[in-house]
Amino acid sequence: MVSDNIKLTPQNAPHRALYHALGLTEEEIARPLVGIVSSYNEIVPGHMNIDKIVDAVKLGVAMAGGTPIVFPAIAVCDGIAMGHVGMKYSLVTRDLIADSTEAMALAHGFDALVMVPNCDKNVPGLLMAAARLNLPTVFVSGGPMLAGHVDGCKTSFSSISEAVGEFNAGKITEEKLKEYELKTCPSCGSCSGMYTANSMNCLTEVLGMGLRGNGTIPAVYSARIELAKHAGMAVMDMVKKDIRPRDIMTEGAFKNALTVDMALGCSTNSMLHLPAIAHECGIEIDLDIANSISGKTPNLCHLAPAGRTYVEDLDEAGGVYAIMHELNKKGLLNTDCMTVTGKTVGENIANTPNLDPQVIRPIENPYSETGGIAVLKGNLAPEGSVVKRSAVLPEMLVHEGPARVFECEEDAQAAINAGKINPGDVVVIRYEGPKGGPGMREMLNPTSAIMGMGLGSSVALITDGRFSGATRGACIGHVSPEAASGGPIGIVQEGDIISIDIPGNKLELKIDEQEYQRRMAAFEPKTKPLSGYLKRYAALVSSGAKGAVLN
Repeated sequence: MVSDNIKLTPQNAPHRALYHALGLTEEEIARPLVGIVSSYNEIVPGHMNIDKIVDAVKLGVAMAGGTPIVFPAIAVCDGIAMGHVGMKYSLVTRDLIADSTEAMALAHGFDALVMVPNCDKNVPGLLMAAARLNLPTVFVSGGPMLAGHVDGCKTSFSSISEAVGEFNAGKITEEKLKEYELKTCPSCGSCSGMYTANSMNCLTEVLGMGLRGNGTIPAVYSARIELAKHAGMAVMDMVKKDIRPRDIMTEGAFKNALTVDMALGCSTNSMLHLPAIAHECGIEIDLDIANSISGKTPNLCHLAPAGRTYVEDLDEAGGVYAIMHELNKKGLLNTDCMTVTGKTVGENIANTPNLDPQVIRPIENPYSETGGIAVLKGNLAPEGSVVKRSAVLPEMLVHEGPARVFECEEDAQAAINAGKINPGDVVVIRYEGPKGGPGMREMLNPTSAIMGMGLGSSVALITDGRFSGATRGACIGHVSPEAASGGPIGIVQEGDIISIDIPGNKLELKIDEQEYQRRMAAFEPKTKPLSGYLKRYAALVSSGAKGAVLN
């Protein structure tokens, strides 16, 4: 065991003295030391219950013969950070989380880890750390929020965001907006639709790093506590069998994750996080693979914001394993991949039928024959861009319109709120990429305003930033290279015609080649005065097309 290096010999007496200072008995010191990485805090609704999850994990580890020791990880609430400078600090925390967890685990000689994340960057950050450390590791999330209810219909965070647009357009009263405010988020947990947090918690199951139910059992269900105890027991079994993250997170596992991503209709942010996690495993994922997998993977789910079902409904329908069971009917998964259960994917999903074909479409009757995410390329995005195809209205899958150009999110939001965006327009928001933002802010406020004001069937939005998983509509993000790196999005002028062809995977600026080359030769990217962590991040971060990993 790793910890034997710091606790066995007479020379380790000083280390043991400090263990005793923690109140550990000799019996506890002799057992495997299991770090419980707790993302608990009192500002993120998805994390306010994690103290209970951590207590259950500790009990599971102890029951299975280990010594659980808790240390913290930070987490940002993207909803609270949305629409102001705080959103610059969302994506950047992914690397802080990975780095700090690596530091704590190696500094203290842990033998194994249980990661307890929940929200957007917290999950991939800890998966990145698990890949780096390659210690036996199990994930158990805090769980999804229950859906809200307004006027007899279920609601989620995207509902309140779009309600603001409806209020600004005079479609609902302030009293109705207040009702949405009070009823949309009724419990702790990660927001109830297939947004980034729930996407990544579900994909953690697919990767094999979490037990069944990790992504779908609601935060407030007692089954979540039981799951946490089993996670603690499972990591001790991994220690005995010497099963490690890189034995699990193989190239086949990442292809499985991309396949379920397409079937489930996950957040476009998965196209940032899966490549970054794979990179830590020594595996490089090219965005082009997303289209090849999407081309043969049917879309089986339309969870909010794409539809009217929620993660709690997915759980009742059989959860992630039921989706995998459907996909395996056509041999779309690598079933030999190892998982934290000590069994293969094929063994795990063998008896997990789809219990509700209204929530998970049978593979013979999908929403579409192709997956929920598309990567678009063209002269406006030579390295690629990403759209949640399953959440785009049919009439917007192919669109041409004049560019309305904005240098930041705030300027675009002001124009939308003032009614200055017209049907047919293509809103362009630039200098919001990983380097230019910096931090690649999510654009939920402008996209929600467009939908709420009734423009979702006629207005598109493209950006070198990214979108919340709560975004729906013809919203194309991750445009790469970004403006700050000299990308073509930086040369778009007001009124230029932009062509979007989602089925054809194309994003084009409709100017002649000579003019295109003239503008590119003359283009000098704008810079921003930066300080502190954002300055260091901007200097090191790579393209969104490469997962925005730090070089």
